Amino acid sequence: MEAFLYLEDGTVYKGKGFGYKGTAFGEIVFNTSMTGYQEILTDPSYAGQIITLTYPLIGNYGVNEKFNESFKSFARGLVVKSISNTPSNYMSMESIDQMLKNMGVVGIYDVDTRSITRKIRNGGSLKCIITNEFTLDEVDDEKNFFKDALFKIIKNEKDDYMKKVGTKNKYRIEGKGFRVALLDFGVKQNIIRNLVKRNCDITVFPYYAKYDEIISINPQGILLSNGPGDPKCAVEAIETVKKLIGKVPIFGICMGHQVLSLAFGADTYKMKYGHRGGNHGVKDLKKDRCYITSQNHGYAVNVKSLENTGLIVTHINLNDETVEGLRHVSLPVFSVQFHPEGAPGPNDSEYLFDEFINLMDKEWHHESKI
Repeated sequence: MEAFLYLEDGTVYKGKGFGYKGTAFGEIVFNTSMTGYQEILTDPSYAGQIITLTYPLIGNYGVNEKFNESFKSFARGLVVKSISNTPSNYMSMESIDQMLKNMGVVGIYDVDTRSITRKIRNGGSLKCIITNEFTLDEVDDEKNFFKDALFKIIKNEKDDYMKKVGTKNKYRIEGKGFRVALLDFGVKQNIIRNLVKRNCDITVFPYYAKYDEIISINPQGILLSNGPGDPKCAVEAIETVKKLIGKVPIFGICMGHQVLSLAFGADTYKMKYGHRGGNHGVKDLKKDRCYITSQNHGYAVNVKSLENTGLIVTHINLNDETVEGLRHVSLPVFSVQFHPEGAPGPNDSEYLFDEFINLMDKEWHHESKI
């Protein structure tokens, strides 16, 4: 079937459709990972977005639900150069085409993904429409419809995706180690797996949970998860984190890193086109060592806003020197912009989960102080 991609600057890309048959609207972004299309599609941080994968062949090792980062995909569309519907992998359960159909994600392939990526890099983030349910003649007839729809997206779409993708109810994953309260902005399952691997007793809260509810479990550590959208939308969490600061060790990842910064009085801003991929170089300033990291974010912390917050930069991005990590000068608080859980990307930075455990061990010695 025919498929079309419309960018807000007027550019039209014609290709072929796959996956769910329909029309989707959203911000188009690109990811430079060579593997991990399944994990990318099920990462809740892509909520409301159309994902362009720069690697040219997608689907060749199939799909297995055990590698999902969430129970479904919250992305609205997928743009690729070419797809494989005959995966070669003994673990494969279905094709990527079938996965998209099952999860309601509109797909388009046989388009120039390099051109799309260069356009985003040069001009910044763009809104778009992706459709595989119209013929070319129908699309020409519907141009005004598409223009009107884009206008509405650009002007009116201010959804709090964190509330859509995060848990609505508190739940517990029992363990024999430290009690961790995890605020769910759209948590990836591999973050939870890393805590489970370290025997943590985890209680997952909606990100807007109240301070008293969180403290009621007598947590020995707080983990602020990743999630989609603008961190300034998480107003309830910012106020709650302000109250938690100094009470218990805190570790923030991606969205959690940004929310933590806002709670300390720093500022965040929307980047030109963000960082998304499994091959981003980051330097740990304290260790004077570089790591390859997995990243997915469209906002960053303004380094100039850190003055008088007590936060100092611990990691920087090697491409654009944006802030990739912070810690407080005296309190047991630290955060990173990248994803230390990283699967199926690099796992160089999993040591940060061990640092979180060590921080709780140092602070609590296995005994609650709240």
